[in-house]
Amino acid sequence: MIISEGDRLQSVERAISVLLAFDAARPTATMAELAEATNLARPTVRRILLTLHGLGYVENSGSRWRLTPRVLSIGQHYSASNSIIEVAQPHLLRLAEQTEESASLAALDGADAVYIARVPVRRIMTINISIGTRVPAHATSMGRVLLAWAPSELIAQVIEETGLPAYTRHTVTDPSIFRGALRTVKDQGWSVVSEELEAGLISIAAPVRDQNGTVIAALASSTSTGRSSAAKLVSDVAPLLVATAEKISEDLGHHVPAAARSLRANAHEGFF
Repeated sequence: MIISEGDRLQSVERAISVLLAFDAARPTATMAELAEATNLARPTVRRILLTLHGLGYVENSGSRWRLTPRVLSIGQHYSASNSIIEVAQPHLLRLAEQTEESASLAALDGADAVYIARVPVRRIMTINISIGTRVPAHATSMGRVLLAWAPSELIAQVIEETGLPAYTRHTVTDPSIFRGALRTVKDQGWSVVSEELEAGLISIAAPVRDQNGTVIAALASSTSTGRSSAAKLVSDVAPLLVATAEKISEDLGHHVPAAARSLRANAHEGFF
């Protein structure tokens, strides 16, 4: 959908920018700090905070403001209105049980992959992963799956806006190589990324489709270099992961070919 500037409400955009200014590094803030973080005038920030306070989304103690638990209801509304989370959850649980590794589901939001469902088994990243956590799409298996089936215009936008920054010495930062990696993902039907976001982290992901066959999420299994390797994920986990992603897609109304269903059955029977 193409939205013109005239169709956008600036007041809504500003209010959301104030809400998003609160994070782990800034759990509380003064009006001046929020004004600096959002590039908004202090009187504007004041009016936004007072409005959000009246709605119950922020509270203050002296000169400092913080979010209230009510903001969690926004995410709950997303979960309640998005059938993919309810459909995928039992599959995530089974995948985590079978692999003994964390299983996650992510959707694309701009240049980021956002966790929308997760079954953690062990903590293998320095950051604390929870629902809503954002990770750079270009450096993750989930993100590459989501971008592999995205329009070329979006891929170009991600490359231009982010510049494909390096997070480790293994991160792919060359646009040509990155585009080639996306083509490989699309050809093979899954993505494996080793130590590109964080040293010691390996993950593998496969696409989840809706009833129209559109890729709407990525299913991933993550582990560490101390427990496995990229080659082992490809040989041992990829068949099960792809089969699980196809089962979720089927439950969402996507028609999975009979041949794929046969492969899925073999993957489940042969794992471990």
